[in-house]
Amino acid sequence: MSDTNTASTPLQDAGPPVRDDPSAPRGGSTVRASAVMAAGTLVSRILGLVRVALLATAIGASGQVSDLFTSANNLPNFLYLMLAGGVFNAVLVPQIIRASKQPDRGSDFVSRLLTLAAAALLVLTVLATLAAPLVVGVTTRFTEENLALTTVFAFWCLPQIFFYGIYAVVGQILNANGSFGPYMWAPVVNNLVSIAFLVVFIALMGTEQAEQHSPETWTTEQTVLLAGGTTLGIVIQALVLFIPLKRLNLGLRPKFGIRGTGLGRTGKLASVTIVTMLIGNGLYLVNLNVATIASDARPRFLGQDPPVQIPGFTNLEFGAMVYQLPHSVIALSLATVMFNQLASAHADGDLKTVRATLSQGLRVIGVATVFGAAALLTFAGPLGMLFSESPESAAINGVIIAILAVGAPFLSANFFLNRVFYASEDVRTPLRIQVILSVVGVGFALVASTFDPRLIVPVLAIAYSLGNVIAVAVSHAFLTRKIGSYGAGHVFDVHVRLTLAGIVAALVGTVLCWAFGGYSADGFLWQSKLNALVVLAIGGVVMFSVYLAMLKLLRVTELTELTGPLLAKFRRSRA
Repeated sequence: MSDTNTASTPLQDAGPPVRDDPSAPRGGSTVRASAVMAAGTLVSRILGLVRVALLATAIGASGQVSDLFTSANNLPNFLYLMLAGGVFNAVLVPQIIRASKQPDRGSDFVSRLLTLAAAALLVLTVLATLAAPLVVGVTTRFTEENLALTTVFAFWCLPQIFFYGIYAVVGQILNANGSFGPYMWAPVVNNLVSIAFLVVFIALMGTEQAEQHSPETWTTEQTVLLAGGTTLGIVIQALVLFIPLKRLNLGLRPKFGIRGTGLGRTGKLASVTIVTMLIGNGLYLVNLNVATIASDARPRFLGQDPPVQIPGFTNLEFGAMVYQLPHSVIALSLATVMFNQLASAHADGDLKTVRATLSQGLRVIGVATVFGAAALLTFAGPLGMLFSESPESAAINGVIIAILAVGAPFLSANFFLNRVFYASEDVRTPLRIQVILSVVGVGFALVASTFDPRLIVPVLAIAYSLGNVIAVAVSHAFLTRKIGSYGAGHVFDVHVRLTLAGIVAALVGTVLCWAFGGYSADGFLWQSKLNALVVLAIGGVVMFSVYLAMLKLLRVTELTELTGPLLAKFRRSRA
């Protein structure tokens, strides 16, 4: 997600748009391409949930090792996005698309690009890996055994930087040539590899609940299975893209030199985007640093009689992954489709269409994200159970998920608001917005750091939700100054009705959750992950049915706008 984002994951970048791109799908092909992307994202996210559930079984969500591994494993993606992600997406992607229009279909340019990218990534990866002790020391508050084991994990995980970059570059080459599916489906392979290694880890090394893994008892074999398996998944995710790349028949070969790369054409644009990335990921760095205060204090609380479990960085990461599901699977796909309309309207100077598209997009996306937030709030407990090694840990995860769920609709709304700036190739306004939000976010993080370790992560979760709300307000203020009124009152009115429908559905879901023992320590829901899945399946269907009925009762026509194209496509496929 390229824009101002206060979620706990690092700021990701989609870069500015490229106008008049003949390789971009249009009309029916846009729907098909979006469906392929959404399907790949959905399957990947489902497998990601399975992977996280197995990870929680293996090392726990609030165990002594879980936060150490999560902190180290997030570093490669964080460093890649901070130092290279903006360069690849903001500078190179437009050049790839332009080069693909040449008589050689961009063979010479792509060959040079891949060679240059591989060399630069290799240098960056080697330097970062060698500096693992320094990187871990700067980004965390771990001490003694915790610091030592996190550093070991970092040595195994930081080589992922190279393969994150190769995956990004090859994926953009495929997209520029109209091959959209592989880039979105490659993470599925990554998740399958990680799942396989976690299953082996659990079989050979035992679960967190049985073994109570700690830095003092951790072995090299466990590191290889956990960190090595995770890194191997990223490696395969990148390498598998070379199969469809070869099928493009571009005649690629290693080629040094930057002649003809044209980097100066978009260098100024890219420099602004890179600064935005640095500021956004700097906020993530502050949040990580503060969250690890609680993580480092965890052994002290676990050593009490009786032991006290407290939320740490891993709980925050699990919660962020869950609360972003409605955005990643639904809102992101819709925004991708509607982005073409925004870019086209901006190119024609048609602000009326820009405003109408923005208003429609915010209302239609809200249909999905408001229900997602209601469902996450209602079933935070059983969702937490899926990613926990014990009911106590599940309750901690549930609290974090519930807090973050409040900001879920605002996360998607802010993302779509910022698409308008990128559609007009305005990268300076998102930079200004990110500066404001980062200052606010750092202030929230510093406040959180003053709390008791047991409250630091919940306070950070509150800060993320507040940050998403503030982001919408700030983006709206900048946007109305740029394009004028886009019907925010109508958008607000629809969201009020959506919220009312969500509250009614949530009340029904709450009653169902209570019937399954969700509010009793020895209730059915808390006995096993299978029981939690049963509650989620039944409750999800019931809540969704009530939500749809309420939308019809409240005459929310945006429901038809959301489901109409999908139903029409389904009818055509059966005809």
